[in-house]
Parts: sequence; structure tokens; C-alpha cells
Amino acid sequence: MFEKSSKSYTDLLGKTNRIVEGTKIKGDIESVADFRLDGHLVGNFTSRGKLVIGPAGSVTGDIDAKNVDVEGKTEGKIVVDDVLNVKASATITGEVTCGKLSVEPGAKFTASCAMKTIPTPALPAHAEK
Repeated sequence: MFEKSSKSYTDLLGKTNRIVEGTKIKGDIESVADFRLDGHLVGNFTSRGKLVIGPAGSVTGDIDAKNVDVEGKTEGKIVVDDVLNVKASATITGEVTCGKLSVEPGAKFTASCAMKTIPTPALPAHAEK
């Protein structure tokens, strides 16, 4: 009659972790859910979800996430599995590796950038003529 849900409590509520403006954290953050940072992080950030760095937010350290939107400042190494969105108000300094990159005009992007290669599927044998 009742089925047990395989989703986590956070997924069911659709919640996003949030660090508000004026908060400063020294240390590493690991999260499985989406995360919004409007404060300041001095340390590394790791997530399998999406990270949004708000206009007042900053990260001094490495970032490793599935998707990242930057409106604030980052300094360090950024590794994004899917899409890195760099908004006009953003300042990025360091190294970037991402699947896809979107940079709005006005952004300060002072970084080396490497795009992840997406493996192309092998062609069927009959298509190689």
C-alpha cells in the first residue's frame, strides 16, 4: 500500500544549502545537494550538485561540482563536469576545466581553460563505408 521513496529527504523538499551574505567560512565544504554561496569561503568546495556563487559571494580555493554559476569571485582551480556559467559580474582567477563554458560580456575571466572531451560513440560497422 505504501511504497518507500528512494529519494533523500533533501530531494523530496527541493532544498538548497545556503550560506548568506556576511558569513565567512574557513575550511572545506562537501555537499551532495545544490548549494548557494553568498558569503565567503576560504577552502575547497565539492558537490555532485550545482553551486551558485552569488554577486556578494567568493571562493578562495578549489571547486569541484557538476554545474557552477558564478556571479561573484573565485580564485583557484575549478573543475565542472557539465556547465560553467560565468555571469557579467563575475571575476575568475586560476585554472578551469569544464564540459561547457558560457561567459557573459563584462566578466573578468583570467584563467587557463581546458574543455573536457566528450567521447563520441563508435559508428556501427555498416556506417564505415
